[in-house]
Amino acid sequence: MITSKQRAHLRAMANTIVSVQQIGKGGIADNLIKQLDDALEAREIIKVTVLETALLTAREACEICAEKLFAEPVQCIGSKFVLYRRARNPKNRKIKI
Repeated sequence: MITSKQRAHLRAMANTIVSVQQIGKGGIADNLIKQLDDALEAREIIKVTVLETALLTAREACEICAEKLFAEPVQCIGSKFVLYRRARNPKNRKIKI
């Protein structure tokens, strides 16, 4: 669990990053979870966009992805959400919170 100050720091970092993945009408499949897992391992913080054609809202998608990836939801605004997870490999750890 991250504190509100840590969450604020991560939100500030997320302002400058670009979405790494989009969730569309296909929903959240195993392939998408694998791609998000790889991205979290490499970057520790990712932004995801939920398209209008998706059957889920951004908040629902955020909750599902965070649960399946064992990640912390940082922010969910409009059609985008941000997830954070500390990298398992110490060499990949870039964010200090």
